[in-house]
Amino acid sequence: MLSISTLRRTGGRVDGRTAKRGLVACVLLSALPPVRLSAQGDLDHLAARFASMTAVTGLEPAMTDSLRALFPGSTRDRVGNVTLTLGHGSPKRLYTCPLDEVGYVVGNILPDGFLLLRRVGGARSAYPLFDQQLEGHRVTVFGIRGAVPGVVAVKSVHLTRGRVGPGAPDPVFTVDNAYVDVGASSAAEVQGLGIAALAPVSLAKQPQLYGDRLLAAPAAGRRAACAALAAAVQAKPKVKGTVVVAFTVQSLYASNAGLASVKALLGPFDDIKSAALPARYADTAVETVALADADRLVREIVQWMEGR
Repeated sequence: MLSISTLRRTGGRVDGRTAKRGLVACVLLSALPPVRLSAQGDLDHLAARFASMTAVTGLEPAMTDSLRALFPGSTRDRVGNVTLTLGHGSPKRLYTCPLDEVGYVVGNILPDGFLLLRRVGGARSAYPLFDQQLEGHRVTVFGIRGAVPGVVAVKSVHLTRGRVGPGAPDPVFTVDNAYVDVGASSAAEVQGLGIAALAPVSLAKQPQLYGDRLLAAPAAGRRAACAALAAAVQAKPKVKGTVVVAFTVQSLYASNAGLASVKALLGPFDDIKSAALPARYADTAVETVALADADRLVREIVQWMEGR
């Protein structure tokens, strides 16, 4: 784990990366050209690429920008969904994939430069220790000038030990205990980095491919499912009737606002499917999905599009 003063000692650097380099990375993610996905390696690359992106629910534009670059001819509706229409005529069917993830936003900027957080989409978290993944770990803050690396502070084991009483357990870490250090020593310096209230925040994404084509990353199941849908579209299936492909936003809200918008604007539909994959260690930083399952999903989606 990183100490509370790591970023301040390094001037906002983490392993040599700066906010400027984060911005360049974001630009590259959005500007990569579309590729024809026809081999196993292509799907693995696309799944890892999707898993490296952040789409905090309600704040998904950075990822939808990349999808629009990947699929020329796609459109973004007023809610933020990215849709692509294949084929024509009847039947008219819909295949969806939710993009958004549980994450955080900047709730306040303190005078000494620390950021406080608020969780977004937290009703979906499966266990009470969800926020504990933040403690002492790297995060990324997405300001208006690009991605800024940060770290969540940890309590001093010397100054806090025993304060709750002999034999009493330490209180559980919650989002209210998260103080984010981005290498700034004042609120003005934070604002100079392009960070303001409600800026999206997520755990730093470093997808790991390991073992027999296993992918581990936050929200890996959702990202690999969306990659499978993208790969099916790139395979250029001979679509029966009309198929609307929708990468939806705001699915973690109670109303599933993104999907509701697609139905209202482009429906009615004769059939609706949603891309999904089983995942281990769900809702953790090491959520793991088998890309062999994603291969099968690609085949199933293509067959469904072709009416087989």
